[in-house]
Amino acid sequence: MPCGWCVVSDPGRLLELHMAESDRYEGKPLFEAIVAKCRELSVSGVTVFRGLEGYGPTSEMHRARLVGKDQPIIIVIADKAEIVDNAIPALGDIMGGGLMAVSEIRMKRVQKGTE
Repeated sequence: MPCGWCVVSDPGRLLELHMAESDRYEGKPLFEAIVAKCRELSVSGVTVFRGLEGYGPTSEMHRARLVGKDQPIIIVIADKAEIVDNAIPALGDIMGGGLMAVSEIRMKRVQKGTE
């Protein structure tokens, strides 16, 4: 009986970048600059999440406000270890400061199998 779905498993790294929505790089939102840099570096995929509320080392609260927004932002990158490792210095330069969380992962790619 043929496999309708195949799962390919590879080692990889997960990189999370934590910042505030108000953070900027060269006049534009920092998260947009990071996504653009990841495309330039041939990172397989990047997802940006907006949090409801949070704070960092300064204990300043980041949340939605009536006037303007300053919610927490998390960018998640999952790719091969060498691609993530190569991206970290360039992304650190863009961030200027902040938190990067790196984890070893096993990536499972699910793809439609051929019959």
